[in-house]
Amino acid sequence: MARRPKKILILILFLLGALVAVVSLLTSRGMGQTRANNSLSNWRPGQDTDGIRYVGSKKCAQCHAAEAATQPATPMAHALALAADCRILSARPMLVFHNGPFTYRITRQGNRSVYAVTDGVNTISEPILYCFGQGKVGQTYSFQHNGLFYETRISYFQAIATLDFTIGQRRSVPTSLEEALGRAVAPSETQNCFGCHSTGAANGFQLRLDQLMPGVGCEACHGPGEKHLVAIKVGRVNDLQIFNPGILDASDLTQSFCGTCHTSFEQAMVMPGQGGMNNIRFQPYRLFNSPGHNVNDQRISCTACHNPHEALKRDPLFYDSKCLACHLANVKEVRTERRKAPACPVSNKRCVTCHMPKSDLPGMHSDFTDHWIRVVKPGESTPH
Repeated sequence: MARRPKKILILILFLLGALVAVVSLLTSRGMGQTRANNSLSNWRPGQDTDGIRYVGSKKCAQCHAAEAATQPATPMAHALALAADCRILSARPMLVFHNGPFTYRITRQGNRSVYAVTDGVNTISEPILYCFGQGKVGQTYSFQHNGLFYETRISYFQAIATLDFTIGQRRSVPTSLEEALGRAVAPSETQNCFGCHSTGAANGFQLRLDQLMPGVGCEACHGPGEKHLVAIKVGRVNDLQIFNPGILDASDLTQSFCGTCHTSFEQAMVMPGQGGMNNIRFQPYRLFNSPGHNVNDQRISCTACHNPHEALKRDPLFYDSKCLACHLANVKEVRTERRKAPACPVSNKRCVTCHMPKSDLPGMHSDFTDHWIRVVKPGESTPH
């Protein structure tokens, strides 16, 4: 309970800051003002690009070959797929789910998939347009109905190799066929979904699906590359016209940049229905709440452990060196100014298996690494 006043105070300060930022942003757009230097000076995914064109990851690869060779293997690179290219659906010609009198079917027809819901008398069917998530845990589908984007009420889950309720959707029996379809997604949320799962489609308050590049590519994090190519061509090495998240300090990188899509502390505090175990998948939020680890130190930032250009490392031993960058390896080691965090009295191997335990998220049919770093006590409930 002692941490609650701190959260409330931080939330109040955040809301005041957010109000100032929103007013400033709207004023800037409304009066046609331009940003200093260029629109990439403080880039965030989905931000207004002020007309700068995206050039595609293949262009980036011409100079950044090493990153381009490994980035396609990352989960982010497969965060969204067009229905025609969706491997999960193309490999499964029929998926079926029942909920009371309602039957859900996803049927593969050539290179497209159709989502249909019936109550036994009437049926509503729409083509699936986009597949969100790579499917390692699950995959949710998007379609349009009556001019609105919808999130399917059911999703595919890898652990059970079939359909179940989409996380966050009501599990009760719907009262109508329209309700059974799924959840209509507000335009602002649609912007966020495409801004975080694809590249080039979300531009400020506009959604440009004709420019969508599936998955999180180079320009999703670094901003559109048109002006960068020009700067390189003319040799403007001191004004490269591209954003490098590596210049951010640890707090801004984790909470403001990565947290834009992975949910920061501030976002989680104002999100309805995301209390309890529902926030176990919000890594920046969980990291913020870690006692002793809410520090502005690059050794505790997202990229200290995860290289966004490389596949996710799943061997717990890989992360031991990350912990020992701050913690002493044993109780006999001499502390230094750089490394003075206490040694674990149990072991200096496989640290994350004890201090970042995996927790099951109800309904996800999978466990998630809890980024709330702590000494886990037997029988202790998961903090939230």
